[in-house]
Amino acid sequence: MAEHQTLTRADLCEAVHEDVGLSRQECSAMVERTLELIIESLERGETVKLSGFGVFQVREKRARMGRNPKTGQPAAIHPRRVISFRASQIMKGRVHDAVVSA
Repeated sequence: MAEHQTLTRADLCEAVHEDVGLSRQECSAMVERTLELIIESLERGETVKLSGFGVFQVREKRARMGRNPKTGQPAAIHPRRVISFRASQIMKGRVHDAVVSA
């Protein structure tokens, strides 16, 4: 079984640097600005759709009663906003094909 690795911001910056040929500093600024634009849109409650990749959405979760798993005691869960991600069919297909061919 293959070892799991994590893709980091630094990895993204390096990949952009190798593909585009701009300086590492410029590539880092591009990656950071892209991620910042996505975050700002989500903060405003907007949907972020990246064609061929997927959709990020902010959902409002209502208040409800839950239980403390250790004690079993009822506990109030406050309303909150959560981010959901739905992968595109293209991404799902590529990931599936990568697993099947591995």
